[in-house]
Amino acid sequence: MIDESLQIKLGGALSEKLQVKIHINDAKSVSGGDINETFRIATNEGYFFLKLNNTAQYPDLFQQEFSGLQELRAAYALSVPKPLATGTVADKSYLLMEFIQKGVAVSDFWENFAAGLARQHLITQPHFGYPVPNYIGTLKQYNTPYSNWPVFYAFNRLMPLTRLAYDKKIIEQQTVKQMERLCRQLPRLFPAEQPALLHGDLWSGNFMIGNDGRACIYDPAVYYGHREMDLAMTRLFGGFDTRFYYAYQSIYPLVPGWQERIGICQLYPLLVHTILFGGNYYSSVREVLAAY
Repeated sequence: MIDESLQIKLGGALSEKLQVKIHINDAKSVSGGDINETFRIATNEGYFFLKLNNTAQYPDLFQQEFSGLQELRAAYALSVPKPLATGTVADKSYLLMEFIQKGVAVSDFWENFAAGLARQHLITQPHFGYPVPNYIGTLKQYNTPYSNWPVFYAFNRLMPLTRLAYDKKIIEQQTVKQMERLCRQLPRLFPAEQPALLHGDLWSGNFMIGNDGRACIYDPAVYYGHREMDLAMTRLFGGFDTRFYYAYQSIYPLVPGWQERIGICQLYPLLVHTILFGGNYYSSVREVLAAY
């Protein structure tokens, strides 16, 4: 159970948001990844979902997640939990959101998921990036706007994490040089495309089957980028049916050569995992770089 001061704060935040008096009856710890404490909050008005983290370590983590969820919801493309409130109590930051009940997939689940993602990717803006820095996992994600995707990818994604990994003595100088060499090749490797609204961290752990039998996405690292980034991320850890890719390709075909760019697009999440978790992720980074 969460402590009394936090219960009072959460009850007040929900009451203000929903314009009805909310009483918190119970808070049950649930699985929610490696980064946050997560709870199902039971109230007189039903269930809500709660995330907690350390305010000092990540002071704006949940504000940025709140913003990202709103951005995705505004696309009206895929189901996204509604964020309700965010704030702090003592040393804890919190994010309250709609609780999504798990359901059973409808027969055209993967085709519908792909169609929704394609609609989301058609949402665009003039520049690659996002108004403010946000997070992927617990790592800062830089979003300085650029009109050119290869420049954006090099300066906001690959090189910042490469330097961070080197400074932490996780990777060698040779890897830094290989990454710099790849970055110089990006303009010839990526086709020109308009910036697409990306989830930013679209792996199988960041979607679920909602009670309507459709995909619901959450835990975003939102920005406007090259849409192959989302699709490459879906392939990194598995969990997506081949029907998903066939359907997406039929609705919003990728530019030829996309297969050869999968590894390049996966470099960013691989660097994130190398820094956060170590293990074999660094070997995967070197494997991709070896081809360039």
